[in-house]
Amino acid sequence: MADVKKIATRESYGNALAELGKEKEDLVVLDADLAGATKTGVFKKAFPDRFIDCGIAECDMAGIAAGLATCGKVPFMSSFAMFAAGRAYEQVRNSIGYPHLNVKIGATHAGISVGEDGASHQCLEDLALMREIPGMVVINPSDDIEAKAAVRAAYEHEGPVYMRFGRAAVPVINDNPDYKFEIGKGVLLKEGKDLTIIATGLCVPEALGAAELLKAKGIDAEVINIHTIKPLDEELVLASAKKTGRVFTAEEHSILGGLGGAVAELLSEKCPTKLTRIGVNDVFGESGPAAELIHKYGLDAEGIAKKIEETR
Repeated sequence: MADVKKIATRESYGNALAELGKEKEDLVVLDADLAGATKTGVFKKAFPDRFIDCGIAECDMAGIAAGLATCGKVPFMSSFAMFAAGRAYEQVRNSIGYPHLNVKIGATHAGISVGEDGASHQCLEDLALMREIPGMVVINPSDDIEAKAAVRAAYEHEGPVYMRFGRAAVPVINDNPDYKFEIGKGVLLKEGKDLTIIATGLCVPEALGAAELLKAKGIDAEVINIHTIKPLDEELVLASAKKTGRVFTAEEHSILGGLGGAVAELLSEKCPTKLTRIGVNDVFGESGPAAELIHKYGLDAEGIAKKIEETR
């Protein structure tokens, strides 16, 4: 996909907020001294009166966002995933989730593609943590088009939403006139009969690449993009599992509790199917160039295809 346009979804987040801010006067953006990195600085430049820099105080930011929501505002609190989902977890749970407030969380720099910042910043647990909060919608877009659509959908949704964005530039794969984003609805990207690859976020274009590699070896893979981890598109997942009888999940997240966990829970209860979870295998990340880490941990097209060949 070397010739495909690539954009980091954190860039998409900042641009989408600035665009939405022109239409929605109740939209307020909060950041924790990371506006340059999360790209909320784009909104700050356009609407300085509706931007609040909370400093390096993510827990306070969650409380401020909760307060704004009770006053009729629609706050988007923004920070790195490690801080938004990790450091501020208690406040997100108790101040936002428990009262079911209309707060949107924009978490950037998720996963091992954070690269050289290393294990302390490579949040691989956020999808699992946010899935556990009752009423929390969890979205992990795959590209620029999907990320922008997710921001608008999050604004329109009444209740808390967690959105996961990446630091690394990823291919734009949804640039077509028929694309439609809907919370809780997955996207069938490629039909197949031999097995199903269910992917999310950065791994979606890699899953498509893996399907091409498998096709060359006579394996016909179905590829599904699950941008909303919660609520999961049960109908689409179950239909594909019944069709192919073999399921793989692929995510830039721990294999525990994220997309793989959600799919495993569903299949075990409603359609027992052999499942292999492709992700980070219960280890911390490490420092290194993003592309090299994605390859080392087997999350690129080559790694996904290899894992499928070895275990199918």
